[in-house]
Amino acid sequence: MTWRRLRIALLLMILLIVGLSTWLDRVYTTDWTTPLGVALHPISADDSPISRAYVAALATADFADIEKFFGDEARHHGVTLDEPVRLWLAAPPESRPPLIEPGASVLEAMAYALRLRWHAWRTLSGQPGPTPHVRMYLLYHDPAVTPLVPHSLGLARGLIGVVHLFAAREMHGSNQVVLAHEILHTLGATDKYRLADGQPLHPDGFAEPGRQPLYPQSHAEVMGGRIPLSDDEAMIPASLDAVVVGHLTAREIRWLP
Repeated sequence: MTWRRLRIALLLMILLIVGLSTWLDRVYTTDWTTPLGVALHPISADDSPISRAYVAALATADFADIEKFFGDEARHHGVTLDEPVRLWLAAPPESRPPLIEPGASVLEAMAYALRLRWHAWRTLSGQPGPTPHVRMYLLYHDPAVTPLVPHSLGLARGLIGVVHLFAAREMHGSNQVVLAHEILHTLGATDKYRLADGQPLHPDGFAEPGRQPLYPQSHAEVMGGRIPLSDDEAMIPASLDAVVVGHLTAREIRWLP
């Protein structure tokens, strides 16, 4: 009985430490007194010559639109930091990150999150360059090989994301929208669309929830993901120029009290 109680006490201590570490990470990364550092690790997801060439040609400057988007939206919500988010292209990992199985249960998703964090620690620790707050794996797919990419994800517990993107210059703008969405997930922002069909939820998933008439909207709320055109129709924004950070999302990432 004593050994059983000791095991339970040790488990509770580990859970407490992990929970406290997660809370401190959240507070530290969203105090917005210094720029949030985001390292981007590009990967050719399908070994296509197209995706390999696309990844090889990437540069940090290709992600400047995301920095500008976060800067503009942060100022709109009263954040005074000149550069709230700083992104840079980092080295690819030694191996590809694990992928979550479609339809995974809650327990399977929790186990996957632990595997992903372990993979990141094992393959990305000690890389040259500044130490980031957030790490994002960018898996680029050749549209001719993978016309429909898997679902991307960003983990607030661990500050890490796996983002599936298209290796096509004409998709660059929509890729940036997806990446901005997943970065915000790592900071605690929640999805604001219907899981069944991706339709943005009113009011929090709308850029202009009080607009009259309500439809069509001209912009997407970043965590709503799409521009609502009617009750059952929405379109993916072509670039971050057509995206805003709504009030609830701003509160979730502590841009607003």
